[in-house]
Amino acid sequence: QVQLVESGGGLVQAGGSLRLSCAASGDTFNSYTMGWFRQAPGKERVFVGGITRSGGSTYYADSVKGRFTISRDNGQKTVSLQMNSLKPEDTGVYYCAARRPIRIATISNEYGAWGQGTQVTVSS
Repeated sequence: QVQLVESGGGLVQAGGSLRLSCAASGDTFNSYTMGWFRQAPGKERVFVGGITRSGGSTYYADSVKGRFTISRDNGQKTVSLQMNSLKPEDTGVYYCAARRPIRIATISNEYGAWGQGTQVTVSS
């Protein structure tokens, strides 16, 4: 089983940028499809985007499409989430997650491994 640790969260003004990273250990990283989710206070965890094992394909929620970019480095066992043009509604705890099947899933319970999360706060 893979272990995941996120980093890079913080406080940023609307319109700004942040880059989140997720470091993996414990298993063969390139055998996992990776996803990013976020959870706002009092709300359920929602899909932000995902990337396939090779990094050849990505898929994003409509709310972040064109502003967020996911990439991965299988040699370094990391996956990143570049967030640009941030909005107050992007505020929340961001989680990276891993799943064995090839397909990028948008439902949180289809991912078997999770990081502890990193807080992102966007001020208006």
